[in-house]
Amino acid sequence: MPRLILASLLLAFALPALAGSFAGSSAGASSAGSSASSGSTSGDDKVVLQARDDAASFVASEGRIRGAQLEAALRQLRERDAAAREASDMQLAQAILAL
Repeated sequence: MPRLILASLLLAFALPALAGSFAGSSAGASSAGSSASSGSTSGDDKVVLQARDDAASFVASEGRIRGAQLEAALRQLRERDAAAREASDMQLAQAILAL
């Protein structure tokens, strides 16, 4: 069951995050054009992606180090996705690292 939750989280968050990153990294794209083309969830995905360093510290310390960016990402994931509400902090941190 935990692997199913992790897999669904990866699918739910990886595709929009990668699409937003790809749209924002196109050569010659203006910032207005890239933000318009990446969709309304790109800001939400940015919070999760920015939490990768905190997620790495959390996983490496076996949950003892909890950064502010990780806390914000966990809160946001749980607000957006029912499966994330069922997952542990460790499972979500590992999913963030897999993005």
